[in-house]
Amino acid sequence: MPESAYPIPPSDSNPQDAAVPRDSILNEFGHQISFREAVHVWLRIAMLSFGGPAGQIAVMHRILVDEKRWVSESLFLHALNYCMVLPGPEAQQLATYIGWLLHGVKGGLVAGGLFILPGFVSILVLSVLYAGYQDATLVQALFFGIKAAVLAIVLQAVIRIGKRALKNAYMYALATLAFVAIFFFAVPFPIVIVTAAVIGLLGRHVDPERFVVIKGHDAPEDADRAIDAMIDGGATHHTQATWTRALKVLAIWLPLWLIPLIVLTTTLGFDDVFTQVGFFFSKLAVVTFGGAYSVLAYMAQEAVQNYGWLAPGEMLDGLGMAETTPGPLIQVVQFVGFMGAFRDAGPLDPFTAGILASILATWVTFVPCFLWIFLGAPYVEKLRGNQTVSAALSAVTAAVVGVMLNLAIWFAVHVAFDEVNTVEAFGMQLLVPTWSSIQIASVVLALGAFIAILRFKVGMLPVIFVSAVLGIAYFLLFGGAAAL
Repeated sequence: MPESAYPIPPSDSNPQDAAVPRDSILNEFGHQISFREAVHVWLRIAMLSFGGPAGQIAVMHRILVDEKRWVSESLFLHALNYCMVLPGPEAQQLATYIGWLLHGVKGGLVAGGLFILPGFVSILVLSVLYAGYQDATLVQALFFGIKAAVLAIVLQAVIRIGKRALKNAYMYALATLAFVAIFFFAVPFPIVIVTAAVIGLLGRHVDPERFVVIKGHDAPEDADRAIDAMIDGGATHHTQATWTRALKVLAIWLPLWLIPLIVLTTTLGFDDVFTQVGFFFSKLAVVTFGGAYSVLAYMAQEAVQNYGWLAPGEMLDGLGMAETTPGPLIQVVQFVGFMGAFRDAGPLDPFTAGILASILATWVTFVPCFLWIFLGAPYVEKLRGNQTVSAALSAVTAAVVGVMLNLAIWFAVHVAFDEVNTVEAFGMQLLVPTWSSIQIASVVLALGAFIAILRFKVGMLPVIFVSAVLGIAYFLLFGGAAAL
């Protein structure tokens, strides 16, 4: 085989080595990463993917950038920025993207699929236990404590993302407007996001310096990283962008996403719970910008108030499941779908209906994620440093902070009070709690969890574990009526 060489930066040990045979680069940095080794690494990442997107991305960075040295810092961050532009869980899409760069479509499927699998199995088991034994004292006590910890985690997320996104008065104004729109006027979440993106695009022409908060990244600097070396050496032919390839991706992934919805509609009708689950979470899959936290308020509003699948407190229970299991937080859709079908099973056994709806909700949520990556990833390099994309992303991220603040207040009210009413007046809506229904124990647990996380930097899992234990102890000592 001829040795077609391509340039790489000379190493310190051999400055004269300005060109290395392509085959040796691939052997050293590419082919040594066998598909089998990659599967093991992606499974390891999946099993450690606790703590929401921030924790999951940190785990991937530590393993892929620092430990395995598969990808450079700049390429990792560039890929992450692209995934943040997309709807859906950015951590799962980042794994899919890097897996695809390394081993093509099968690499992306394994990386993204394994990222989902542990959480799917865990939440399915917990959903069955929750639906079957929710009235049991131990299960009620467990989620009584978890709710308080989840509230503290949501508040921390608002603060963390706010510090990153709200760099100037424009971003603060966008966050405030988003909060007012969704909290007081119930403006649908997709409209808030689209409006923010448009404002960002227009703002780039008014004040580009302050509207581009989330910056692009320069070209990869570390040619000694496996994927960077493969890209620089032209060894990633599967990443080439062509119309033929794009049409092929659409021809495969659109039917995988839409055909189940068509079959459900034609066989069961629009009013069946399975059809509603399929269409609702398909819609959610295209508007889930900013991660699970940002869309939970919208999901809760629809699932609780419109479809009646859940009670408000049960939404917190579902988020508690997603927080305490590996995988994307948006996996909470699985719990919502399970409970909706469990309570409206029709001719099916409730548990069978719940399991099927759980699979359906997961399918229509994550199939679009693979579509976005496989279709758009070849064009990612064209987005590197693009000011227009950065301005839109900056504005959307600022609006997401306002939406998350709405979510935090919604959660806080439902954790602190047993009875909460929605009052509408002058075109606005307000959450009005019944003060006599205040849950002192929940407030104390949430405050303790918040202090532990924010002041003492205690990890998420220890906080949730301790909160759950204290919740069980309080519930058992003082009785279910006092706690709930």
